[in-house]
Formats: sequence, structure tokens, C-alpha cells
Amino acid sequence: MRNNTDPMLYWIGLSSIPGVGRITFRKLVNHFGSPEHALSAPLEELKRVDGLSDKLITGITTFPWREHAEQEIAKAADANVAVVTRGDPAYPERLKKIPDPPNYLYVKGALQPEDTNAVALVGTRKPTHYGRTVTHRIAYELASASFTIVSGMARGIDTQAHRGALAAKGRTIAVLGCGIDMAYPPENKDLMEEISAKGAVISENPFGTKPEAGYFPARNRIISGLSRGTVIIEAAEDSGSLITAKNTLEQGRRLFAVPGNIGSVTSRGPNSLIKQGAVLVESTEDILKELGMQTPDKTQTVRYRPLPSLTQEEENVFRCITNEPKHIDIILNECRGTAGKLSGVLINLELKGLAKQLPGKYFVRQENC
Repeated sequence: MRNNTDPMLYWIGLSSIPGVGRITFRKLVNHFGSPEHALSAPLEELKRVDGLSDKLITGITTFPWREHAEQEIAKAADANVAVVTRGDPAYPERLKKIPDPPNYLYVKGALQPEDTNAVALVGTRKPTHYGRTVTHRIAYELASASFTIVSGMARGIDTQAHRGALAAKGRTIAVLGCGIDMAYPPENKDLMEEISAKGAVISENPFGTKPEAGYFPARNRIISGLSRGTVIIEAAEDSGSLITAKNTLEQGRRLFAVPGNIGSVTSRGPNSLIKQGAVLVESTEDILKELGMQTPDKTQTVRYRPLPSLTQEEENVFRCITNEPKHIDIILNECRGTAGKLSGVLINLELKGLAKQLPGKYFVRQENC
């Protein structure tokens, strides 16, 4: 049984009452001074609060909020999840400053003071190879520069953002649009565990909240709210990522966009943002400069991992393969070899994790090379 004097009980309890959303919650707390006082307020005093309907007032006085709160707190304890209220020192200071901060957060992992130096990377769930590669590289380089990478753990760009940060052994925060007990998408269950072990997975939604469409726009304000700036990488004109972009500007944070192929649907979002004044990102240096951070020494090349031993032929072919898909005929022409030998070398490079074959006999470098 939870200690009746624990403030968390009242924060969760007041939020659990049907009809008490974030705005009403803050209205009640501003009037009474705390969730505890709001829950214990007499009927006549509740009637003095502007905008409360008779139905809502009845709910506040009759709803079994204590039972619900105790069950929610027990679930959090069983799942090794912390509940961090806005009155808790661990609550992110930057998030407090947005117009509509969450009343409290469910946190799996740990929020750290250095997370104030964070950048959000978001984009489409169906990225091109270019989008995946760029996202992974920017996330890796920002994490290497001591930035925490924030994203939404969705398929596509979000996933690459988290993986890039983890590859650099940096911190990353995933903000969910569902309950913290649900891995969404399901294939990211292992990624979710890795993030919580080396960063934090957070949600404002109660346990058991399913990943329904209505929760994601609200989730997006938290992604931008945790961050000094947001980078949009590949997004259609109706993408949810543009909601994050809008939130970023409303919160007074820096907005960045990576330009894309003008013929691609997923380039329309970031290209449009650049027209409207978003900072164009050609490299991680553009982000660091805009945020007033020291840029890395240009003479030093960042490499994700050391190359394995290569034969002279393998090294020559590897140099011809880039992060942009290149057809085998073009590689053959550039390497000036024979088709038979080239096929064998390409197979060896794939086995060594340095190259990847795409449909149509196109080849690219692996994303961590």
C-alpha cells in the first residue's frame, strides 16, 4: 500500500478522474495549490473554479481515484518504472518551459542532467536509403559530441536516430505514444530495452494505453520539448513530423531540416520547411554551429568502426561504393576490372559487412561504415 503522504498518489489520482485532462489538472492545481488539496476540496469550493461542469465536479468527489492510483503505482514498481512529476527535481527542466508540459512522466531507465543538451531527430516511417544513412550518421556524430538524441521509436527515421546514438555509445531518449508497458512497433521491443538500459524510455500515458493515432500528436510536443532543436529528415507534406516541427517553433527552439531529392515525396516536408526558414543541414557541423557548439576538427574523419583487413582488389572496389546507391555496371566501369572478379569481390565485401546489395543490382556502403 502506498504511503498516503506520497505526492505521486495525488498526481496520478487527480489525472485518473474522467474529464480531468492536462488543462483542467493545471487549473485545479493553480486554484488549490496541489493535487492533494484539489482532491480533498469541499463541493462548494470546487464550484468556485471557473469552467468546471457539474458532472466533472461530481466525478472529482465520487470517483475512486485512490484505488486507481495505487494500482498504477504498483504496476510501475513491478515494471521498474519511475513516475516523475513536475514537482520532482528529476523532471526535465527544458520540458517544464513548454506551453503544455506533461503533468508527470513514466520513465524506464534514467533521465540525467546532461539530457538538457539534447537534439530531436524525426521523420518518415518509410525512409529511403539516403534518409536512413543520413539519420544514422547525424545521430552518431551528435551523440559523439555529447548530445542526447531524442526521437519517437517509430519505424524508419526514428529507429535509425536511436540506433545511431547507441552505436556511438551515447545517450538517447524514446518518447512513446502509448503506455510504457507496450513496445510499439513490436519489432522494436529489443531496441526499447537497449534504450532503457543506456538512456530512457518515457511516456505520459497510463499503463495499458494502446498506440492509437490520437496519442502521437501529443507525444510529438514532448519530443521537441525535451530538445534544444529538432532535425526533420524525410517527411511527406502531411507527415506527423511536421507537427513536431510546428511544436518546435512554438516552443522557441531551433528547427533544422535535411534537404532531399526534389522528385521524392518524402523530401517535400523538409524542403518546404527550409523555404520557410528552417536551418538547412548539409552536415552535423551545421547543427553544432547553430547551437553554439564547437565543431569537430575537419582533418579528423569520423568512422563508426575500424575496417577489417581488405585485399587490394577489395579496397579498390570499396572506394567505388558510396552511401548513394550505385549500379554494378557503374562500379565495374570505375574499377576497370572484369564482371566475374567484381561479383566475387562484392560478395566478400557483403560478408565483411561493408557493402549491401539493393534491388536492381545497386550497391551501397553499410550504414555504419
